Amino acid sequence: MHYTKINKESCIACGLCQLIAPDLYEYDQDGIAYTKKDDNKGIIAVENDELDVFKKAYTSCPTGAILRSNTPFE
Repeated sequence: MHYTKINKESCIACGLCQLIAPDLYEYDQDGIAYTKKDDNKGIIAVENDELDVFKKAYTSCPTGAILRSNTPFE
């Protein structure tokens, strides 16, 4: 299983993650990304049918702000 959340301090609001994976990522009022399903907690697993776009967004993030884990984040 894969879990994801955004390191908001590293996000530069470039728009790539939301463009690549709009069902996973959204932007707050300040333009900083967050995970939609769990309000950036990283506790809901990425669905199997979302893995390809998740991996593309994760590897495309220019600042490494997209975090991933095999277990839920604390």
